[in-house]
Amino acid sequence: MSQIIQRSTGPSPTNSDPVSPQQAVGNSISEPIRASIQTPVLLESIYEPIKQELIQVEAILHRELTSDAPWVEQLLEHSRLLVGKRMRPVFLLLSGSNCGEITEAHLHCAASLEMIHTATLIHDDVLDEADTRHHVPTANSRWGNKVSVLLGDYLFTHAFHLASFSGSTAAMRILAVASNRVCAGEMRQNAWVGNFDLTEDEYLMIISEKTAELCSCGCRLGALLSGADETTVARFEMYGRNLGIAFQIIDDILDLVGQPTNVGKTLGTDITNKKPTLPVIHSLANLDDARRNKLKALLASGEASVEDVMPFLLSTDSIVYSRDFAAAYANKAAEFANELPTNKFSTALENVANFVLERSH
Repeated sequence: MSQIIQRSTGPSPTNSDPVSPQQAVGNSISEPIRASIQTPVLLESIYEPIKQELIQVEAILHRELTSDAPWVEQLLEHSRLLVGKRMRPVFLLLSGSNCGEITEAHLHCAASLEMIHTATLIHDDVLDEADTRHHVPTANSRWGNKVSVLLGDYLFTHAFHLASFSGSTAAMRILAVASNRVCAGEMRQNAWVGNFDLTEDEYLMIISEKTAELCSCGCRLGALLSGADETTVARFEMYGRNLGIAFQIIDDILDLVGQPTNVGKTLGTDITNKKPTLPVIHSLANLDDARRNKLKALLASGEASVEDVMPFLLSTDSIVYSRDFAAAYANKAAEFANELPTNKFSTALENVANFVLERSH
């Protein structure tokens, strides 16, 4: 279980603290989450109700991600080292537990979902030319792009093989559609690289597909496999989508103001790769013409650093704005969890919304 549970590091800054780029991420939190966020919500409190099920999912992943071929085993070992927070399996298991009993189908689909997520990370690192991920050198930095693409493809295909053991055609279809949407979101994002006229709505469309899709997929699968009715399934799915959107916005903020030792990956990759994110989009929309043109030219050059861009973002309060934007989506998720019958599983779902805003990595 030590590979699953990680602690959120560092206290959240208070409103009386001086504003620095690193602190700006934590200085604006919308109600009703503000009251409960004063005490950091540790991941253990979220994982505890489904701890045994997560151990079983982890065992499935370790069993499936092995090979008798030494070279393949070396690559699969690398994928096993990409242990993040396992949030997508957590979404699936908590949603399933809120709607009924956890079955083998839940466990296989949770492992499959995590495998798909890992595949997308490996492909993302190729596209972003990233050097580290979760404090581990990326596959592309170790073995090059060709091998990394093949490793991601292996994980994608094996994930669907694993999901077939759930015995649920509906679950297979949901996973397939979600994977397709994630890829569509990635293609949409790459088509819009360097387009700094991107609107907030277009940005939300990208992250809803690219990141939130697998979160909503996990919640939908959990409820569906527990026998929930379609209305309930759809509400759990929306819970996951709202949190996925909030998670990605916070991720984009951390790419700008995070600490590399906490975030565990190369910072500033969105700027380097000319990807418009919410802080940049908001800043461009609120600068005067001269400064907007200056920032656009800087971003378009491909040579800008976080230090170059940050003065523009801070002058328009774009970090704070983005933080509140994420909080609005997290609040929607927390409100849904609060409407569920009170038990340890619904409490954990509410705590996830708090954690998304607290996180520093």
